[in-house]
Amino acid sequence: MTVECKSGSVCGGLERCVAAAVVADFRSSKPNRRCRAKFDRSGERVSNPRPRAWEARALPTELPPHDPDLTQSPLPLVAVRRRALPVFASLAGACLIGLLIYGVSAQSASRTLDQQVQLRRYPRAPDAAQALPSLQGPARASLASFRGRVLVLNFWASWCEPCQVEAPLLERAHRQLERHGGTVLGVTYLDASPDSLSFVRRYHITYPNLRDSEGTFAHAYGTNQLPETFVIDRRGRIVAISRGEIDQAFLSRALATAESY
Repeated sequence: MTVECKSGSVCGGLERCVAAAVVADFRSSKPNRRCRAKFDRSGERVSNPRPRAWEARALPTELPPHDPDLTQSPLPLVAVRRRALPVFASLAGACLIGLLIYGVSAQSASRTLDQQVQLRRYPRAPDAAQALPSLQGPARASLASFRGRVLVLNFWASWCEPCQVEAPLLERAHRQLERHGGTVLGVTYLDASPDSLSFVRRYHITYPNLRDSEGTFAHAYGTNQLPETFVIDRRGRIVAISRGEIDQAFLSRALATAESY
């Protein structure tokens, strides 16, 4: 706000102008030139001279200093670090537990059957009497119902890419086995039935398929990855195992072994 002094000058400080006017009236009738705004050589305004002590008491020209509220100050760095340490410790503990669970689950698949087959002891197929629902209908079947026939047991799923590669090979093997009384038996592992049926139609699969919705039957064979194939002879013994995608060489050797018993 500007004010015009008695001298005709214009000043930007109302409080100082009033104080100066009081002093001027008290001392003499001469105009108070302290009210004139002063400028430096560059044209910038400089601060007016400070009033005398009694003027300052009568009309303060400055606000009292602001005392900061220490209660609202940010937390010290040490306190932040102390609070962060338990959080980091909890995260590290959770990650460690997750890794341990993953390691146990990854190593939980049994390889007892593989060891016995390598030693040519040929173990009996586990859970042969467990009946599983058919993929194509309401019927149920078990491995025991195929007793006396050479059987190629294949665990697969529609989401398994290697299963898609070996599906035509298994279909050709099934047609050969049918002429000798054998068959390929597929078991879906943790797969949705509509997806499994689409897979069967896409690859023109004619051999029977059962559903292992919970995976308990596959786990009895140490299966937790796909595809996996077990060749079973007429007496219900496992004579060959493939932990992964099969090829024609594996099938030829395994079927020859199964036929020899």
